[in-house]
Amino acid sequence: MTSRVLSSTNAICPITGKSYPHREFVVLDHLHPALVDRILRDHPSLTMDARISRAAVDRYRMLHVEELLRQERGELTKLDQEVTRSLAEGATVSMNIEASYDERRTIGERLSDWLAAFGGSWTFLVFFGLVLAGWIGLNALVGQDAFDPYPYILLNLMLSCLAAIQAPIIMMSQKRQEAKDRLRSLNDYRVNLKAELEIRHLHEKIDHLISRQWERLAEIQELQIELLQERR
Repeated sequence: MTSRVLSSTNAICPITGKSYPHREFVVLDHLHPALVDRILRDHPSLTMDARISRAAVDRYRMLHVEELLRQERGELTKLDQEVTRSLAEGATVSMNIEASYDERRTIGERLSDWLAAFGGSWTFLVFFGLVLAGWIGLNALVGQDAFDPYPYILLNLMLSCLAAIQAPIIMMSQKRQEAKDRLRSLNDYRVNLKAELEIRHLHEKIDHLISRQWERLAEIQELQIELLQERR
């Protein structure tokens, strides 16, 4: 009894050869003509009233989009293939770059980011200014018996060492920021490309629906004219 119910609610897709519920099928004539031509190129035995699964439609839509991109851009990159796959599967392509990138940071990278952020803050400038003023003032008050008298050779040495250490730390942080900006730009490109393809697909679908509506209106008008002529 159960097998009969399953067989009555499911059908076999002529393209994939798998069983799907009836609600997962689409009439081939309801699809866009360009997509229909792409499907008939591989399956010429199908008729316009044939019913195929949405999984097959999504797969051929991805192939159709890839062919369009190859005609416009040449060879597809891995990023373009990911976008076309997400377009066919209906998945999202945007991601939170900040969260995903911060999760992969090592302890040294976190420390370099913190030191670069602290070195470029007003807190560091005020603290460093107070240390310099205290150093110079203390040695100036003591005179020649100070631990670092004028011209403050020890202070110059410490400042040189601080600059030598601070420069590579800032460069490491900048490299990480450049890598993050690169990922952010790739994410923006991925989102923009999918939006462009979605809009193009939506325009094609609307044009197809409008043309089909005009055809049906023309058929209805012809039928009405025939009925009027018969009544006369």
